[in-house]
Amino acid sequence: MRDRQQLLTTLAEQRRELERRYRAFSDDVVEQPCTQSEAEDGGRWTPKDHLAHLLRVERAFLDLARRAASGDTTARALGPAGTSREDVIARVHRDNERHVQTLRERSVEALLGELAAAREDTLAFVDTISDDQLDLPIPGAPWGDGTIGGVLATNAGHELQHLAWVDEGLTATR
Repeated sequence: MRDRQQLLTTLAEQRRELERRYRAFSDDVVEQPCTQSEAEDGGRWTPKDHLAHLLRVERAFLDLARRAASGDTTARALGPAGTSREDVIARVHRDNERHVQTLRERSVEALLGELAAAREDTLAFVDTISDDQLDLPIPGAPWGDGTIGGVLATNAGHELQHLAWVDEGLTATR
């Protein structure tokens, strides 16, 4: 992930699209269940729940990137070595469900504001590290090319994927 400008441009463009789309949704649509949680005992997610999830991921990826850039050798993307991928994914789904539930009462504007602040933190972090640090691998990272820059860039595609799932789910419920 050597192209710093491409990373910054992609993150900015995709975030503008996410904000535009969410601000176009009516209040009743953002509260309408549209997709099933991937947690074993999870419920149905609304478009607003998807925003809460995106906020969690943005913060988590930035924390992981900061730790990796600082040389923290415990900065593993998918948990301790030896943990099965299935166990890790199940834990991630449970954690996602809990996180979404804690933010259910927040408005779309509040969530978009928190997402904007989290993205600003990501962009500020990118400005503080070198190109060589952007290229540092994060052990166990299955996102992008597995480097700090690649993992951070994944946030943009992740947002678009969630928009597509929201659109599919809303279409199916009409």
